[in-house]
Amino acid sequence: MTRWGLIGASTIAREWVIGAIKATGGEVVSVMSTNAERGRDYADANGIAKSVTSLEEIVGDSGIDAVYISTTNELHVEQAIAAAKAGKHVLCEKPLALTVSDARAMVHAAKDAGVVLATNHHLRNAASHRAMRDAIAAGRIGKPLAARVFHAVYLPPHLQGWRLDKPEAGGGVILDITVHDADTLRFVLNDDPVEAIAFSQAGGMGQAGLEDAVMGVLRFKSGLVAQFHDAFTAKFADTGLEVHGTEGSLIARNVMTQKPIGSVVLRNADGEHELKLDQRNLYETGLQAFHDAVAGKGQPSATGEDGVWSLATGLAVVKSAATGKAVAIEAGL
Repeated sequence: MTRWGLIGASTIAREWVIGAIKATGGEVVSVMSTNAERGRDYADANGIAKSVTSLEEIVGDSGIDAVYISTTNELHVEQAIAAAKAGKHVLCEKPLALTVSDARAMVHAAKDAGVVLATNHHLRNAASHRAMRDAIAAGRIGKPLAARVFHAVYLPPHLQGWRLDKPEAGGGVILDITVHDADTLRFVLNDDPVEAIAFSQAGGMGQAGLEDAVMGVLRFKSGLVAQFHDAFTAKFADTGLEVHGTEGSLIARNVMTQKPIGSVVLRNADGEHELKLDQRNLYETGLQAFHDAVAGKGQPSATGEDGVWSLATGLAVVKSAATGKAVAIEAGL
């Protein structure tokens, strides 16, 4: 059994990750919050035996095998490297860090320590995206030429904090949502992005110069181009992903979500065919892969290297939106 410590008493851990850890055979034994009262209340509410207030306490706990990091983005690099050096396996929220060099340092620290580092890109665990990846790999749409991602949503009030007003914490829609698009596209297409161009928008929710919506295009190594629309401000939009090839199209709806829902239609010369999806909890799928990797069986569904790629793509989109120019994407791995 993998024994977990939570670095950050977060909403996502409470709503999704604690349950996924337990469902896949792990146990959460400690939580770290710099606010002692918040940490104690969180531990009590979630059946966690111990709460601590410092990074040193949690990474130095011999009763912990792995940590889940879900603090604000600027804190990830110090916390992940400290955990790795202490011999703890690490599951880290995206983006891994605020710079590509920091994200690479996290990957190297985990390799040097011989521990697993994973990025919590949940969307690649969706049955819809796995079915699309398999269909493309099987040649069912011919050569992929273009893709479109619709990931404009409404950021619910209980999450409308640092994401909207703290640039220093890596707020804004690009580092929150566009990085998920980048990872999902890399996974589905089995292809890497090489260039980004984008326009961002301040639609009334973002503060302190942070964007709350963005549209743009990514160019991939294969020549495929992918359009994306991400937002915190779209109350009534649907999400979706489309991939169009020389012999067919894959059209997915309601799939850019934490829930195991949505549909995928294959449309080609023979008409339309809805793909069969084995819908399962996305986080449980991810945690099972992580636990297996800790046991020496395979690798996590999204590795640290995958997290470097999505961050590099997000930062290129940020830079393009700021400069109005196309920006090369370099993960440096």
